[in-house]
Amino acid sequence: MSPSTETKIAMAKTVISTIGSVAAAAMVLRSVARDYLPPEFQDYLFYGFRSFISKFSTQLTMVIYESDGFRDNEIYNATEIYLATRISHEIHRLKITKNPSEKKINVAMEINEEFTDVYNGVKFRWSLVSKKTPTREYYNNDDMSGSSRSDIRFLELSFHRKHKDLVLNEYLPFIINDAKTRKKEEKSVKLFTIDTKMAYSSYPTVWTSVNLEHPANFDTLAMDTDIKEKVMKDLDRFIQRREYYRKVGKAWKRGYLLYGPPGTGKSSLIAAMANYLKFDIYDLELTDIKSNSDLRRLLVATANRSILVVEDIDCSVELHDRLEAEAAKSLAKEMRRRGYAEERKVTLSGFLNFIDGLWSSCGDERIIIFTTNRKDKLDPALLRPGRMDMHINMSYCTPCGFRLLASNYLGITEHGLFEQIEDLISKVEITPAEVAEQLLKDDDPDIALEGLINFFDVKRQENEEAKAKAKEEEKEEELAKAKENEKEGEEEEEELAANENGKKK
Repeated sequence: MSPSTETKIAMAKTVISTIGSVAAAAMVLRSVARDYLPPEFQDYLFYGFRSFISKFSTQLTMVIYESDGFRDNEIYNATEIYLATRISHEIHRLKITKNPSEKKINVAMEINEEFTDVYNGVKFRWSLVSKKTPTREYYNNDDMSGSSRSDIRFLELSFHRKHKDLVLNEYLPFIINDAKTRKKEEKSVKLFTIDTKMAYSSYPTVWTSVNLEHPANFDTLAMDTDIKEKVMKDLDRFIQRREYYRKVGKAWKRGYLLYGPPGTGKSSLIAAMANYLKFDIYDLELTDIKSNSDLRRLLVATANRSILVVEDIDCSVELHDRLEAEAAKSLAKEMRRRGYAEERKVTLSGFLNFIDGLWSSCGDERIIIFTTNRKDKLDPALLRPGRMDMHINMSYCTPCGFRLLASNYLGITEHGLFEQIEDLISKVEITPAEVAEQLLKDDDPDIALEGLINFFDVKRQENEEAKAKAKEEEKEEELAKAKENEKEGEEEEEELAANENGKKK
């Protein structure tokens, strides 16, 4: 063995011995500090030592807290979703959760675990940290139960300093976009309704949700193919035009009016749109809202990528400030009689402010849907361009719709009775819901279709009676209106006469 080799071995032994001594001393100091020094001083030494070491390190660590004040941190939430799909055998402890409303088990990193990810050939080390031992406070009442966590959690991302721009400009945006895509794919669509009896809330009305289990989709929807394709193309175009809406200075929203008789599939179309886009539905019942301020608070609380539905807009609430002059007079008398409470009702101007006023821009990628059985009864202000962008006529059942229903309910695409039924459909007004009800009565296609044919006779008679009744009601309305006009004319003449007499005196 040469002298130079012996010298190198001796130096190596010295270095190893020194490192061992330093490590042993560090362990002793750590033990002493833990037993005899107060926690505050321990933290001071720890952070001081880490700061000293970091001056000689090429590593950079980014800290991503779970929340920013009262707001969630988008990067933290996105990273949780991203890492859950990348976890490998390196992880020894996993956090497993499942909410009652979810179908799958969620897997995530546990506290103090580390994971190495590789992006574009660069290694990034992730670790989940908690500043103190988690403690939980539980609460329970008649309406809900839950818990709140008092620890502060954050993710640490460590990498070589030279990759800082790569992390900020590519890696983190990639994680955010990946998480958004996964959330869309795995999202459970929810139906939100107004709850006026939540005792724990300081507000009289709040949103409460359940999973939307409605199976409707465009493939099974009993509508003409052309209309379905038109709606789907319009939805696809809408969600792809984020930058366009920003460029032209318009709120990123779209309005639909679904009109037609009851049973024509308006609710099913809404459910199909929600399932197609993975948008939550907010079912707004205007009769549950007491004032414009309540309405404003509820609408601001709706999330992005959602559908706001107001069903039967023509009869759901009286929107007072757009009534005709005669009705406005009687309304003023009623308000004076009932006092302040009447003045707090939702008004049309207040409602329209949320459709296309300043408040409509408080959110992105939102759809507003009105439904009505009588389009002609709607105030023209609701139908103005820019409010309801697309009007969809939910008509009575068509031959195309019938064939789709027969395929859905009976599993057949052809039958000897189809031609006869399609001929009857062109002559008798019948809704898809009524056709479906008849097809449900028997699994045997022959029996079910024969029953549907017999039902057309019943339906024809009902339609004739309904038309006769409508004509009679129309005559009665015209007569009542004529009498009312005559009475108002007499009152005006009496008022004019009284004024003349007053002038003479």
